[in-house]
Amino acid sequence: QVQLAESGGGLVQAGGSLRLSCAASGQTFGRYAMGWFRQAPGKEREFVAAVSWNGGRSYYADFVKGRFTISKDNAKSTVYLQMNSLAPEDTAVYYCAAAEPPCSAPPLPEEFDFWGQGTQVTVSS
Repeated sequence: QVQLAESGGGLVQAGGSLRLSCAASGQTFGRYAMGWFRQAPGKEREFVAAVSWNGGRSYYADFVKGRFTISKDNAKSTVYLQMNSLAPEDTAVYYCAAAEPPCSAPPLPEEFDFWGQGTQVTVSS
């Protein structure tokens, strides 16, 4: 089992950047594929990005391609989401999640077994 804790959210102006971190506890972090999801008020949770267990492959939702970058540092048991060129529509609570192998590439939402509590990202216009 793994416990996840997100950090790095906050208030930023449109066009700005934020870097989210998700620290994991447990000794088996390196086995997990990791993902970031977000949920805006009144909307369903949506997939943002995912990375394979070794960090070798990454996957992105179309609406963040070229703006967001996911990375995984197994030595630090941490996954990151670098967010650039932020827009007001990126405002949401961002969650990280872990998918235990075997899983799809990228993992399907239902394959993510563990979730963090979320961190709020607010982008002002």
